[in-house]
Amino acid sequence: MPPTITVRAFAKINLDLQVLGLRPDGYHELRTTFQSIALSDTITFKKSRGPFRIECDDPAFPVDRTNLIWKAAERVLRLARRRDAPSGVTVQVEKNIPMRSGLGGGSSNAAATLRALCALWRVPASEAELHHAAARLGADVPYFLEGGTTLGFHRGDLLFPLDDLAPAWVVVVVPDFGISTKDAFGWWDVANARQVGQVGRVGRGGGVGQVGRVGQVGRRSQRRRTNDLEAVVAKHHPSITKLVRALTKAGAFHASLSGSGSAVFGMFRRRSDAQSAARTLAGPRTFVAPTLSRAACRRLHLAAK
Repeated sequence: MPPTITVRAFAKINLDLQVLGLRPDGYHELRTTFQSIALSDTITFKKSRGPFRIECDDPAFPVDRTNLIWKAAERVLRLARRRDAPSGVTVQVEKNIPMRSGLGGGSSNAAATLRALCALWRVPASEAELHHAAARLGADVPYFLEGGTTLGFHRGDLLFPLDDLAPAWVVVVVPDFGISTKDAFGWWDVANARQVGQVGRVGRGGGVGQVGRVGQVGRRSQRRRTNDLEAVVAKHHPSITKLVRALTKAGAFHASLSGSGSAVFGMFRRRSDAQSAARTLAGPRTFVAPTLSRAACRRLHLAAK
């Protein structure tokens, strides 16, 4: 029986997201609070003969070199000082996190792949090396190496772990359309043309200047959480606003767009209240999941099969 590793790649929501301006490198300066939830893809890495292969139960899921799983495999080989192409592994993905939803499924898959293939191929990589590799794959990939409640600056890749959020139940509603991150930030640029013109001052002053007061930032964000992309995305997709209002009316103590969307979430103290709200908003892509602490993410990462 060939060696096999099965892992769970957890989704995230953004409890808040501030867009502070456009960076000189073309990315946006952000301040956001990530939170893990127990909605996950299950990924099995199995040694096999022949080329590297990705298989998925979702036909829309890309299985070629454009997939972050493939790119993460290439990064693991670079950590091993190898320049050849990935081979000898079949990756099977049980897809539960909707794509183009702002829940971080692709980035979470990439982070899970880095850890799993380092183990499968016996590549001794330090945490610093893993984080550097993750950042090369995508802005929020480093977060998924840690999980829990975490403050993110710069592109979302400068991370400061916070005390884990008090346990809550999250209702996630994913509309029947996806939103590309590029489109969402492009809409923000158009709506905030004056800020975009003041790139460096907006980005540096709002983000890095407050890193030294992480505790204070965390407390402020507990009082008032907003997602700067929500209004601009809702102008193109008005159903976003309707879903946020519906979740609030159903009793959510916090409801918002996650990341650049299209997923909307509402947070509830009790599981029964979350389940009741989910029934009210019943749809094929409505999920109820608890929040996860940083320790729980690490503990549950390896999936029994």
